[in-house]
Amino acid sequence: MTPTRQRVFMLGATGTIGRATVHALLQRGHSVVCFVRRRSGVGGRMQEHEAEHLLAGATVRFGDVCDPDSLAGEGLCGERFDALVSCLASRTGAPKDAWAIDHQAHLAALAAAQQAGVTQMVLLSAICVQKPRLAFQHAKLAFEQALIESGLAYSIVRPTAYFKSLSGQIDRVRQGKPFLLFGNGQLTASKPISDADLAAYLADCLYEPNRRNRILPIGGPGPAITPREQGEMLFDALGREPRFKQIPVALLDVIIAMLDTLGRLLPALADKAELARIGRYYATESMLVLAPETGRYEAAATPSSGAQTLGGFYADLARGTATLPERGDHAVF
Repeated sequence: MTPTRQRVFMLGATGTIGRATVHALLQRGHSVVCFVRRRSGVGGRMQEHEAEHLLAGATVRFGDVCDPDSLAGEGLCGERFDALVSCLASRTGAPKDAWAIDHQAHLAALAAAQQAGVTQMVLLSAICVQKPRLAFQHAKLAFEQALIESGLAYSIVRPTAYFKSLSGQIDRVRQGKPFLLFGNGQLTASKPISDADLAAYLADCLYEPNRRNRILPIGGPGPAITPREQGEMLFDALGREPRFKQIPVALLDVIIAMLDTLGRLLPALADKAELARIGRYYATESMLVLAPETGRYEAAATPSSGAQTLGGFYADLARGTATLPERGDHAVF
């Protein structure tokens, strides 16, 4: 099916998934307006001219996504749009940041978009909200529910692990160090999906009728893989003998307890405790579809899309034909 050209208002365009999604939308002939922080990207280091260069082909407007007046006046500018696409997410996952971005900013964007004539929204969420224990998961779920109840046609996309989130140990392995595992490295599994494959999936939600008004878990091609298997893939790509070092999950519990205690006196340490909880979550929970009737993660129930595999990505990195992506503010390694 050939997509109908639409005018798209885009949030979260400067992240790795966001910029890939902008390119996918442009390739399909859509007109894209990106609303970007004045200092965007990882750590807020990207300046306006850099964002414009990164998002060439799209219209880039600057403002404060947390300010409804800025969204309406500097972003939408009184113009009409067909769809809202969001890859926006909190930078750290800490409670204040999560509720400000994953929930409140999205509520403001949804209200402003409806005023601009938008009838459809594609939202990048996360598969980990199936078992919510963390602030950012509850914030995402709260907005998901608001979107479902909004009356707009929606596609809520919940991807499994990203390639970039599984690339944090490349440098240490290149340096001859062991690959770090929590437990035996087989506590969890995921079906990693590349930026380009996920971007294509998100862009096609605008016109695929079977993706409308649905929550859509999605992974990449191939079987689910464990962290130990990820390490083996990386060693193989770099031509090295596998070496692993196991970290007890209980060590994370000790760190979290210490930071919680100290965080009562120093708020910055309370945020670090939340980051440690995020790390523990990903160390112990699979990024696969959770079967509600059994409470088990099911690889067979997790849909796949795209063509690029994690092993292929590691091989490209080893050959120098791919670059290591920036990984954000709450990378575990």
